[in-house]
Amino acid sequence: QVQLVESGGGLVQPGGSLRLSCAASGSIDRIYPMGWYRQGPGKQRDLVATISSSGSTNYADSVKGRFTISRENAKNTVFLQMNSLKPEDTAVYYCKILFGLKAYWGQGTRVTVSS
Repeated sequence: QVQLVESGGGLVQPGGSLRLSCAASGSIDRIYPMGWYRQGPGKQRDLVATISSSGSTNYADSVKGRFTISRENAKNTVFLQMNSLKPEDTAVYYCKILFGLKAYWGQGTRVTVSS
């Protein structure tokens, strides 16, 4: 019913920047909450940032002031601008869309922060 495709991951140096994109398609009839999550090696999948249907945002403490989530509603696309990247930001980043209580996930895009 719904498909999410992430892009923009890659290898960056500490202090660098990266912009992730997530395009949603399928049976999307309105604006739904979306978010970014990440999972490092041997760790659980944790929330990074969310954006509501009204545009309200929420961030994990570890990324506040460095990451910015935004959306282009007409194209059902959400972005994650990542600045001042740290090695601990290394993870696979996943996009999520929430239809009430039902969530759909993308395949993930890998971000590696290393010198």
